[in-house]
Amino acid sequence: MFSISKDYAPPFSMIAPFFIIGTIFFFLGSVALLFLDPKMGHFDPNIAGWVHWYLLGFVMMIIFGAMAQLIPVVVEVGHHSVDLYYVIWPLLLIGTLLMVLGFWWASAVLPYGGLLVLTAMLIYLYDTLMTLKKVTNVTLTVKTAVAANLFLTTGIVVGFLMTLAIGAGVKIDVAWWLSTHAVLVLGGYVVLTIMGLSLILLPMFGLAHGFDETPINRAFNLMLAGVLLHLFSTLVGLSVGRVLAMALMLVAVGLYLYQVWLIYKLRARKENDIWARSMFFGYGALVVAAFLGFLTFFVDSERLVLSAAWFLIMGFVTFLITGHLYKIIPFLVWFERFSPLVGKERVPMLQEMYPKHMADWEFALTASGVVIAGLGILLGVNDLYRGGVALLIVGAGFMLASVKWMLSFGVKK
Repeated sequence: MFSISKDYAPPFSMIAPFFIIGTIFFFLGSVALLFLDPKMGHFDPNIAGWVHWYLLGFVMMIIFGAMAQLIPVVVEVGHHSVDLYYVIWPLLLIGTLLMVLGFWWASAVLPYGGLLVLTAMLIYLYDTLMTLKKVTNVTLTVKTAVAANLFLTTGIVVGFLMTLAIGAGVKIDVAWWLSTHAVLVLGGYVVLTIMGLSLILLPMFGLAHGFDETPINRAFNLMLAGVLLHLFSTLVGLSVGRVLAMALMLVAVGLYLYQVWLIYKLRARKENDIWARSMFFGYGALVVAAFLGFLTFFVDSERLVLSAAWFLIMGFVTFLITGHLYKIIPFLVWFERFSPLVGKERVPMLQEMYPKHMADWEFALTASGVVIAGLGILLGVNDLYRGGVALLIVGAGFMLASVKWMLSFGVKK
């Protein structure tokens, strides 16, 4: 566990836009899925546009907001320049919209959107690395944060060069670099970030102590090696190196799942609340994604690739984010509005500060939608896919309403 002080945390009003905008992107991105046909394949610009809408507008926006609060609190140092976060979300928002516009309608604007996204990422990287530079106790969480942010920057630079190829005719083999762009962002940033934060958030919310950290340390080293090998193999044109890199990353995911299991076994809090159920589903989806990804080594199938990506992004990443929002937002709201009242008047408990019924509906509908739509993609049944997406849209609507409810908790009308 770690100490918490307002000396380290930025103002909640600065971070709230990240959560609001991210959840709106989640809802609208779910609606946009109705207009996509999975049979298009992952090279189709319509699918590429949706992926960037979802990963930049929802996943990155939420992660940036959460990291703005968690990094200084976890490492117990203040932000190097916290006011930069007033600039990051508008740049990321406008850049994402321009990139999606470029993929869907006007490829000429792609480089402009890519440049804005790259600028937002570089500002975020600068503040994060300068903040971590002040840390004296270099834990695995700090290591993952440094490596993840460097991989994110590299991935965004690669992505920006790809936008120049699509929108401005720069000679780059987009098809060859696409997988490395995905590996750098998803494996190098998203998964490594989740690994590092898991050592803080899972024991904290599950009340687990005294577990062996060997598996996650090995997972970190293998994921690091896998991402670097994939990048190097792409640079030198070595296909077998990229296959070996993917194998290393799959082993890293397996070790990470084993670490999660060790933490789960030692948890003192047995209540299966919305956070716990979201974690169960998310890690279950990661197992499915890893298995489908493993099958792609032996079966050349576009449906396998797309369904593995679906369960990784919509099952694992989405549920880890939404599940933690039910913990993080109430804590931040309590910290901002109620911590000064402790000892003076009754203050609410954290479990009172999220809408339980709405959260239950959100989980049931979103989880059902992910499973049904995922099966539709895997089996090539479009009606099954669209039925699942319809459930997902309603679930995302409940998520949006829940975030609004939590953010407004305790505001006097």
